[in-house]
Amino acid sequence: MSRFHRRQFLRSSMAALAAGALGRASRLRATPLSLQIGLELYTVRQQFTSDPKGTLAQVAAIGYQEVELFSFANHTPAELKQMVEAAGLKAPAGHCRAEDLQKDTAPLIDSFREAGLSYMICSFPGHRPGTAHTTLQIAGQGFNPHFSQDDYKWMAEAFNQVGASCQKAGLQFGYHNHNLDFMPLENGQLALDYLLHETDPKLVQLEMDCYWVARAGKDPVDYMKRYPGRIPILHLKDMKGGVTPTTDITKGGDAFTEVGRGSIDWKRIFQAAPEAGVKHAFVEQDKCAGPPMESAKISYEYLKNLQV
Repeated sequence: MSRFHRRQFLRSSMAALAAGALGRASRLRATPLSLQIGLELYTVRQQFTSDPKGTLAQVAAIGYQEVELFSFANHTPAELKQMVEAAGLKAPAGHCRAEDLQKDTAPLIDSFREAGLSYMICSFPGHRPGTAHTTLQIAGQGFNPHFSQDDYKWMAEAFNQVGASCQKAGLQFGYHNHNLDFMPLENGQLALDYLLHETDPKLVQLEMDCYWVARAGKDPVDYMKRYPGRIPILHLKDMKGGVTPTTDITKGGDAFTEVGRGSIDWKRIFQAAPEAGVKHAFVEQDKCAGPPMESAKISYEYLKNLQV
């Protein structure tokens, strides 16, 4: 081989290797797994409540790297933190209820800190004190599924206050949406938009549940672009095709399916994730057609192989 051809060959080879490495790195950065896909333990709530240690081990065995807590499963925060770490997992976030914010929140915030959590997320809207009427059961708690502008005004004020307390404690407060948060209020605004506009973006962020956005007939990507940097956490569950949009929470849970088996375009969502400020993503299946752990595995396998 001549010196010229040898140099040309080496340059071509090095360029090909560099391109291949760059391509692999690009794919690695683009894959949802760069976010360390987690599981919201509400998906396996019965199993977790009865056997938290064994459940965490199974979740880790599937491949999940993070979990989100919906309760402390009758253990102290410190005990649960130890179980999570023993399973080789991280738990950056946990849920609380709006009703918990009607009393002294210092003990609640302390428990989240003791559990090693970074985010305290209100999981469902609440009524302003003294006005709630129980008509709906969700996760064993009674809720009236109808909320007024005054209710969201109270939530905005409470969220700002609790958000400030959380920041002083080294936590970030946030809100988890459902389809009912897209109902128009008396002023014509959609409830979620009103809530986000009335709260300080630094104190109150959004854990966006992609299913519930889509179930209301809205586009998750549109909201990710509308509120850049304000959506640090995504909830991932898929929606069966061919359903009529609804903001009725009592009818909206009829189209759950595993991630990758429905109509939501996950590539678009993950492409928009950096601008939205997404740092964590949790699979959450409210209802499963089969064993919940198997459902969690199906969603994880899809996400593990998803290229964006």
